[in-house]
Amino acid sequence: MTSSSNKQLVAPQTAGADATIPAVNIQVHLRKIPLLAGLAESELVAIKAELRIRQYAKRDVVLQKGGEGDGLLFLLSGQLQVIDVTEDGRAIGLRMLAPGDFFGEIAVINGSRRTASVLAMSAVLVAFLPAPAALHMFSHYPSAANQMLRHLAAKIQRDSEFRSLLSINDTKRRIYAYLMQMTTPQQPGLPGVVENLPTHQDIANMINTSRETVTRALTSLTQQGIIQKDMHRLIIVDALALQRLVDGV
Repeated sequence: MTSSSNKQLVAPQTAGADATIPAVNIQVHLRKIPLLAGLAESELVAIKAELRIRQYAKRDVVLQKGGEGDGLLFLLSGQLQVIDVTEDGRAIGLRMLAPGDFFGEIAVINGSRRTASVLAMSAVLVAFLPAPAALHMFSHYPSAANQMLRHLAAKIQRDSEFRSLLSINDTKRRIYAYLMQMTTPQQPGLPGVVENLPTHQDIANMINTSRETVTRALTSLTQQGIIQKDMHRLIIVDALALQRLVDGV
């Protein structure tokens, strides 16, 4: 991941990475995928017939930057990270993907090359929908088209917020701001939660700092009672205090 700038990420040639399984042969809960949740039953059946299931091991490359936009992909289980590689060979994390998320849509819609790579952070199960079927879905299924528009609008906003985060000179404040962006709102009165917390190294890659700096910052927040680690998630105990740190107060 940190080799020379002209070295590409290469997907390992394993049966798990290459083999595809028809979706009809396994239990796939398409209603749990927000993009497909509003489709009519007949539309879901048509989509499921086109899907192919792919399995990847941890650290496998699921999508390669520069590859053909030959399909839309849905994450069924596990965790993925969207990354880019700088000219000096550094891997920069762009965002994390959780089950229910889809990816590869820009290349499908534009008929262009992949603009980033996607790396498996755990063993994952991915559903692949060929580009012609995906484009047909967007043009003939209003529910999916509407969800895609909402997704693209949210993506533009999220990318704008992330650029603002990276412009913060103070490293600790970048970490605090990243946690705020990752927080999932809960019911009123309940603390926010960062689900499927990335590793300290992955956070460091995302915000251009070192793993040790991330570890020190999270340890400090824990000692102050602002956050609390709970299995694979982070609980924001005192969101107001965390926001004050983001603001430099």
